[in-house]
Amino acid sequence: MDGLQEIYKRLKRLMYFILAAFVLGWGVTPYPEVFAGLIVGSLFGIYNMWILVRRMEKFDRAVAEGSKVRSLGTALRFASGVAVVAIAILFAEHIHLVSAVIGLMIPYGLLLVERVVYHMKHH
Repeated sequence: MDGLQEIYKRLKRLMYFILAAFVLGWGVTPYPEVFAGLIVGSLFGIYNMWILVRRMEKFDRAVAEGSKVRSLGTALRFASGVAVVAIAILFAEHIHLVSAVIGLMIPYGLLLVERVVYHMKHH
């Protein structure tokens, strides 16, 4: 099975391609607000994945050492989601709220798809 860092690097690389497509959509299509929301949400989604990977590594080290296990950063990731919604509401004329929330969930969807594909190939 791939290590956590390899999975994160693969997802991050794929997210950069998706962000490039969103930037093209923002600049070319007549729906810049929707693509701006997807861009903002995706950037926060990458940040959430980074937090999750970092906390999972700390969690693994704590379990291996037998020390007390701390939080997995749920509060930080939740606050990040609130920040996306707050930014989308604050700049409502430039950022579409629903697409920002969808963008926030894109990395998690990619993680799910990537793991399903991995298990279909290897099992």
